[in-house]
Amino acid sequence: MKGDEKLIKTLNELLADELTAISQLMVHSEMCDSWGYEKLHKALEKQAIDEMHHAEWLIQRILFLEGLPVVSKLNEMKIGKSVPDMLSNDQAAEQGAIRAYNAGIQLAGEVNDQSTADLLTTILKMEEGHHDWEKKQRTQIEQMGLENYLSNQSGEEG
Repeated sequence: MKGDEKLIKTLNELLADELTAISQLMVHSEMCDSWGYEKLHKALEKQAIDEMHHAEWLIQRILFLEGLPVVSKLNEMKIGKSVPDMLSNDQAAEQGAIRAYNAGIQLAGEVNDQSTADLLTTILKMEEGHHDWEKKQRTQIEQMGLENYLSNQSGEEG
């Protein structure tokens, strides 16, 4: 089914966002692992896996619409040098994703592509969940202090 060219372009832009998020989250996850923050490592790794699913779904949709997925484009990554910086950078990326998915949903509606709008809505809800998780982590750091927060991130998730 031939899709709208502007919508396919938007889906490829969202794909670039997802591929960038995967890389950024994996670096942050592995940094936390190397520092011994096992819980944070696993949580960030899970988010990266979610982003991989988003990329997969976007690729499938672009192909269905007879477009060509562009997987060679990454946006600028913002790698944090500390846990608070990581969380801030990841939260900012999620805020950008939320705006981009809302715009994509609006465009899909304008070109009468309800299936694409439904897919983007599903991904949007997951991105909002990631944003909420990062906000909770930053709130915990503010309320309990960085040292206490980080001590809670050590060891196995249980």
